[in-house]
Amino acid sequence: MLNTFPKIDFKSLKNNPDFKEDSVREVIILPLLKSLSYTETNIIRSKTLQHPFLKIGSKKRKINLIPDYLLKIENNYAWVLDAKAPNENIKEGDHIEQVYCYATHPEVRSLYFALCNGVEFSLFKTSGYDTPILYFSLDELDYYYEQLCQFLSLNSFQLGKAFTYDNKFDPPQPPLIRGEKGVEVPFSKRDLGGTFDYLNRPLLNEIPVKKRAAKRHFGVHGYFTKQAWNVVAEYIKNFTQPDDTILDPFGGSGVTAIEALMNNRKAIHIDINPLTIFLVNSLISPVNFDELNQAFERVKSAYQKNEPNTPEDIKKAIKKYPYPHGFKLPKGSDVDTIEKLFSDKQLAQLGFLKYLIKQEKNKHIRDSLMLMFSGLLTKVNLTYHTSSYVKKEGGGNASPFQYYRYRIAPKPTDLDLMTYFELRFKKVISAKKEMEYFINKNTISNAQIFKASATDLSFIPNESIDYIYTDPPYGKKIPYLDLSTMWNAWLDLEVTENDYNLEAIEGGEKQKSKDEYNQLIAKSIKEMYRVLKFDRWLSFVFAHKDPEFWHLIIDTAESCGFEYRGAVAQKNGQTSFKKRQNPFTVLSGQLIINFCKVRTPRAIMKANLGMDIAEIVIQTIEGVIAKNDGATLEQINDELIIKGLELGFLDLLKKEYSDLTPILLDNFDYDEKTELFTLKKDTKFKSHIDVKLRIKYYLISYLRRMERENKTTTFDEIVLNILPLLKNGTTPENQTILTVLEDIGERVGENHWKLKGEGQLSLF
Repeated sequence: MLNTFPKIDFKSLKNNPDFKEDSVREVIILPLLKSLSYTETNIIRSKTLQHPFLKIGSKKRKINLIPDYLLKIENNYAWVLDAKAPNENIKEGDHIEQVYCYATHPEVRSLYFALCNGVEFSLFKTSGYDTPILYFSLDELDYYYEQLCQFLSLNSFQLGKAFTYDNKFDPPQPPLIRGEKGVEVPFSKRDLGGTFDYLNRPLLNEIPVKKRAAKRHFGVHGYFTKQAWNVVAEYIKNFTQPDDTILDPFGGSGVTAIEALMNNRKAIHIDINPLTIFLVNSLISPVNFDELNQAFERVKSAYQKNEPNTPEDIKKAIKKYPYPHGFKLPKGSDVDTIEKLFSDKQLAQLGFLKYLIKQEKNKHIRDSLMLMFSGLLTKVNLTYHTSSYVKKEGGGNASPFQYYRYRIAPKPTDLDLMTYFELRFKKVISAKKEMEYFINKNTISNAQIFKASATDLSFIPNESIDYIYTDPPYGKKIPYLDLSTMWNAWLDLEVTENDYNLEAIEGGEKQKSKDEYNQLIAKSIKEMYRVLKFDRWLSFVFAHKDPEFWHLIIDTAESCGFEYRGAVAQKNGQTSFKKRQNPFTVLSGQLIINFCKVRTPRAIMKANLGMDIAEIVIQTIEGVIAKNDGATLEQINDELIIKGLELGFLDLLKKEYSDLTPILLDNFDYDEKTELFTLKKDTKFKSHIDVKLRIKYYLISYLRRMERENKTTTFDEIVLNILPLLKNGTTPENQTILTVLEDIGERVGENHWKLKGEGQLSLF
C-alpha cells in the first residue's frame, strides 16, 4: 500500500485557513516528489527566470518569473511544478497559463507542467494545455499512483529518446503494469493488494456545503431539490473506489450520477420522472463545441430574423408552431391548463424557438439546445417570480420550484427571450466544459440512465452495485410528477398513468395515503438490498420530522438484512419557501442514515434506560439546548431521531411524538430572529432525572456508536463527548461517570472502553 501521506485528512484541508501554499509545499509536495524518486539534486526551488519584456504603457520592462519547482534530470528540465492554496482552481484559468509560461520559457522548455493545491493534482502537456492529461484528488493517490509514475517518476524520462504524442485529447486510461511472465496488463484498484476496506468505512462528519462552486449543477437548469454536490462526492469517495458502480434509484436532478462519473466511477441513475432523465442525458452527452456553437448561431439568427412580436405575427405563430394545449395542471394551481401559464407572446415565441431547434439533425446537439430551451421555460412563463435578493441575470424562479405549486406571479415579467436563451447557452457550455475531462465520448458508457421505478430494479442483477446514495421523496412535501407537468409537456415527454401509480409520494394526483407511500418506500429499500453487494453501503438521505417515517426506514432496512451503522446530521445549503413560512415546524436540514449489507447483521437493541418516553424526550431536548446554548428545530429533531436510532426507542417516539411542535412551544421559548429554542425566562430545566440515569442514557448511545465504527474509546474521550450534554441540572463528577461506565462497559487494555457484550432487550 502506498503510504505517502499516512495521517492527512484531505477533506479538512480546504476549510483550514492555516493550510496555505507554504504548507502545500512542505507537507504535500516534498513527500510526493520523494515518492517519485527525486532527491535534492533533482529539485530546483524558486529559480528566477527572466521574461524578455513586458510592455507597460509606453515602456518595456523586464519582469521575473519564479516557478516553485523545476525537476531536473542531468542538465535538462523534465517538468515544472507549482504549489497553490487548497481553495485555488488548478484545472483551468489563470494559474494554468502562469505555469505554462514557466514550462515554455527558453531556459526550461519542459515537456510537462503540473499544479498541486494540497487536495488535487493536475498535469498538463506544454504541447496542448487546454485540458489536463491527468487530474485527481490526492485522497485517491493510491489509484492514480502507477499512472503518475508513468508520466513523472525519475525513471520515466530518457535523455536523447524521441517520443511522439497525439495532440488530440483522450481521457486517462488505466495504466499498464507488469503481470505474469512480464505481460503488460491494465492497472486497476485490485492491484493495490486489497488496501480498501469496504466493510469498515468511517462515518463522515458534517461537510460544509459548496453549492454554487460547480457549474454543472448550478445555473444550467432548476429542479425542486438538489443534494449538495460536494457532500455527495465526499460520500462516494469515502465508501467506494474508482471503477465502482454507484446507484441512485431516486435520481432526481442527477447529482449522484454526475459526481460518480466526475470521480471515475460508473453510475446508474433511475427516476420515474422523464424530466430528470432528459436533464441528465442532455447535460452529460458529449458534444463537439464548435458544432454546438454553430447550431446555436443558426437557431439564433433564424429566430431573430422572424421573431413574432407584433399582434399579427404572434397570432400567425400560435397557429403555425405547436405548443402544449389542453394539458391539465394539478389541483391547487391558479389556472387549469398549461397554455394559461403563458401569454400569447410567450407561447408564440417559445413555439417558434422550439420549432427551429427541432430542425437540427444531430441528436446530441439538438438535446443540448433543448436543455437550454427547458431552462428558458423556467423564466419565460407567467409563474416566474422575480427575486428581491437576486438582482443580476434575471434573478428569480418559477413558482413550481419556489412554492411547489403553479402560482401566477402578481406582476408577471416580460423578459427578452433571446437574451435569456443566450445566457442558457453560456451556462450549458460552461457546465459541459467543466465535465469534459471526466465525462466524454470515451467514458460516457460508464453512465446508465433509466426511466423506471425504484420499486422494481429487476433490470439490475443481484449483488452488482458497490454503493447507493439516494435522496427519496419526503412524504407529501413535493409531488414531483405533478409539478413537472409544464416541462414534460413542452419537451414532449410522456408521463403514464402507471408512472403516477408508482411515484413514491403521499398525496399528489392519485391522492396516495401515508400507508401507500410507506409501502412504496419499503419496497424500494428491499430492491436496494437485493442489488447491493455484500459488505457495501447504503446512504439514505431523509428530512422528515415524523418519527414514524424514520421507524419505517429502520424497520424495513433491518428486516431486509441491512445493519444500521450510524446517522449524520448534514445541512443542504438551502432554505425552502415552506421553511421560511413555517420556521418552527419545517426542517431545512437532513440526516444521512448509513447502512451496511453484511452477512450476519446486528439489530438495534432497545436499551433499558429506566425512563419513560416523556422523560427521554425532555432530557434530549434540554441536553441539546444546554450543549449549544439554544437549539434550532433541526438540531432538536436530529438529536431525537439519532438518539431514537441509537437506543431503540423510535417505535415509542412515533406513537406519542409525531409532531414536536406542541411540546416545544409549551415548554420552551422561540426566538424568530435566531430561530433558536431556549429555556423559558426565569425557569430551570424540567427534567428531574437521576444523574446516573442521565449519564447512562448518553453513555450507551456514545458507546454503541463507537461499537458500530469498530472503535474503542478512552475515558477522557468519553467525558469530552458526553459532558456538554449533561449541563442541564447538576453536572456530575468524573467519578460518577466512571461508576456508571463500569456498570455498562468493560475495559479494553489499560484505558480503553467498550459496551458490554450482553444487550438489554426492553426499554423498561
